[in-house]
Amino acid sequence: MISFYLDSDEEVDRVLKSVKLITFAESQGGAESFLTIPYYQTHDDVDEDQRLRLGITPRLLRLSVGLENADDLIADLTQALGE
Repeated sequence: MISFYLDSDEEVDRVLKSVKLITFAESQGGAESFLTIPYYQTHDDVDEDQRLRLGITPRLLRLSVGLENADDLIADLTQALGE
């Protein structure tokens, strides 16, 4: 599992709409790669002040890496991030 921050809400939206191999979903129980926004999904029931103190912001994405080919995952993230 890897967590990272993006620079803007717009970038978060663009990345989530651009990934092709990686699935934007809350479930992390499968063998495939998932991308989540913990602020809205897995930690929505945590008080907002506590989320922010813990660094769980709307710009934090969590990638649960699955069994796909590593080069394919890198390529998907690279194109989604526009790099």
